[in-house]
Amino acid sequence: MEYLEYVKLALGAVLVYNFVLARFLGICPFLGVSKRLGTALGMSGAVIFVMTIACAITAAINQYLLNFRWGEKRFDLTFLQILIFILVIAALVQIIEIVLQKISPVLYRALGIYLPLITTNCAVLGSATLGAQMQYSVFKSTLFGFFSGVGFALALVLFSSLRERLELADIPRPFQGTAIALITAGILAMVFIGFSGLC
Repeated sequence: MEYLEYVKLALGAVLVYNFVLARFLGICPFLGVSKRLGTALGMSGAVIFVMTIACAITAAINQYLLNFRWGEKRFDLTFLQILIFILVIAALVQIIEIVLQKISPVLYRALGIYLPLITTNCAVLGSATLGAQMQYSVFKSTLFGFFSGVGFALALVLFSSLRERLELADIPRPFQGTAIALITAGILAMVFIGFSGLC
């Protein structure tokens, strides 16, 4: 029974409640980094890492620090939740920036401003906050973060592949550039809405 619960969690996070195409969170890096497949893959890896670790750390903080008991007294510090979650995400993004700058300077330069924008990416904060609202355990929240990141990566890679193909297509002048990208994103979102009955 628990196995099916994890399958439902994974399918829900990747397909049914995809943060980009169903919840419409994280649109800025989705549109900004999706021009080339290479940068989309780099951003996908960074977002998966940040979402997974952020959900694990924020779930532990939420469970053990923001809602704790001292004898008979219960202390509720959940009003600090968003502030603490943003600090955790910002620290993780700084670690990724330092590592990418050392390991792959080309990818670091290609991601440009969008790498620091992961800090304010509402998909990352949304996954951490949803894990806390659903009162997932640390393990379940970590899985939720990982599969949410995989869903973000799937949407980003699909969209960047389509945008690379569209560069070779004969598109009418008024629809070239951002217009055809937004139309394509809308059609891709409609495809993902088709998964809504799955979970």
